[in-house]
Amino acid sequence: MGIFNTLLRAVTWWDGQTLNTQLFTWRKGVKVGEDAQGNVFYKNADDSKRWVIYNGDVEASRVDPEWHGWLHRTWDEPPTDKPLPRKDWEKPHQPNLTGTALAYAPAGSIRRAKPADRADYEAWTPE
Repeated sequence: MGIFNTLLRAVTWWDGQTLNTQLFTWRKGVKVGEDAQGNVFYKNADDSKRWVIYNGDVEASRVDPEWHGWLHRTWDEPPTDKPLPRKDWEKPHQPNLTGTALAYAPAGSIRRAKPADRADYEAWTPE
């Protein structure tokens, strides 16, 4: 790792953990678990701080709901110790797709390859 990459990690957060976060995690972090996406969750010894080290893009919507609840102290036990009961109608976690090619585009959107024909709309034309 070059000096540039080290300096970049010291001041940026959007491309992984910063150098300060890595040092804090190394010194005080107790690994609690990992989710299906490879994100790793930590707490300090007295459980006054909880945090996540993302595997890939730093995007909060990539945290599974179970881990989100643990991070924000909705419940005390992590999902590795006490998994949440699942309903058969629940879908798997999906990250926020806004701004990506997979984002929802309704019928008639200019982002669709072939916008839908609209029979319920008549464009205004001046007389």
